[in-house]
Amino acid sequence: MTQPTTTATTTAPSAEQGANLHWQRNLAVCMFGSFTTIIAMTLLLPFLPLYVEQLGVKDHAAIVQWSGAAYGATFLSAALVAPLWGRLADRYGRKPMLIRASLGMAVAMALIGVAGNVWQLVGLRLLAGLLGGYASGSMVLVATQTPKDRTGWALGTMSSAIMAGNLVGPLVGGALPPLIGIRNTFFAAGAIIFVAFLATAFLIREERKAPVARKQDGGSAAEQTGWAAVPDKRPLVAMLFTGMLLMLANMSIEPIITVYVATLVEDPNRVTMMAGLVMSAAALGSILSASRLGKLADRVGHWNVIVGCLAVSALLLVPQAFVSSGWQLVVLRFLMGLSLGGLLPCIASVIRHNVPERVAGNMLGYSTSAQYTGQVAGPLLGGFVGGHIGMRAVFLGTCVLMAAGAAWNWLVKRR
Repeated sequence: MTQPTTTATTTAPSAEQGANLHWQRNLAVCMFGSFTTIIAMTLLLPFLPLYVEQLGVKDHAAIVQWSGAAYGATFLSAALVAPLWGRLADRYGRKPMLIRASLGMAVAMALIGVAGNVWQLVGLRLLAGLLGGYASGSMVLVATQTPKDRTGWALGTMSSAIMAGNLVGPLVGGALPPLIGIRNTFFAAGAIIFVAFLATAFLIREERKAPVARKQDGGSAAEQTGWAAVPDKRPLVAMLFTGMLLMLANMSIEPIITVYVATLVEDPNRVTMMAGLVMSAAALGSILSASRLGKLADRVGHWNVIVGCLAVSALLLVPQAFVSSGWQLVVLRFLMGLSLGGLLPCIASVIRHNVPERVAGNMLGYSTSAQYTGQVAGPLLGGFVGGHIGMRAVFLGTCVLMAAGAAWNWLVKRR
């Protein structure tokens, strides 16, 4: 038991020194790459039904179904391969995975612009998810290359870039097609991602652990990979559940938001505008709070921030079920975004501190898959509950889940 501790002590200083040389530049490049790739994944939201119709689908119900399939395809395939990319990142390095993801996304986006039918569109969206994963790969690189006492702040800043991409993507998708056309919008997105590919290839410097340091772990311990290499799996399981819960809470109201806002706004012409504000409010709050909560977590502990964020979010969900105006919902969603902004960086930090570095990418890949699972399950669950039980039940049910997550994390932290 003493030998791994000695190894960590002897190898950590060199790793920290190497990280100090390049970690800020790595962070800047990863932020730019994540921001652009997330924009590319979300910019088609405003015009996706129009593109599906251009590809030959005329029936209204079929357009809606194909639009949902095309949008969800990327997240489904990305969830399936995220642990694989994380495992390969542990073996061959995080920078090669970012190069692969950025180049793959650039090619996939350009090909989407030349799709000839709706089947090709869905297939290419699946391909984008399979080849992508730049944002999740960036979180792995930043988590492992940043000095541990700055991890929370760095990952919080990364989360702000990712959330900003989610916020800006639909805005870009609404502005560009009228100016340059739908297909050219995809070509432009591919070109921007190609710039991220060049920046990744030439500017990122990854410090790899020396082979000698790995041999000192002891034979059987060094050979263990994946779950077997994690001595205490409770923190990891708690973080996987928390990541899924975060995305589920964010996405659960997506299917009902326009209908719910319509019950709060008297003027029908203002419904879509108010719904857009509600959708953007949580993302804006997360952008503003992610780095600050990450910095706070570096001081007071990541577990404490996670429990606090989940508890505050649970409390904020209750009044959302009983608002009487659209602006009240906007304010509450913004406050909820502020509270949720600290979760992603803290989740990654807890995983990094509780798993061996040689499997950190693999485990963070599982975390990404769990988050994508919440992103897919949230709208499905929210739509089912909202349609069969009532829209207020969506908020109250999500409140119960968030409170349960806070309690579970508190218990795991104590143990």
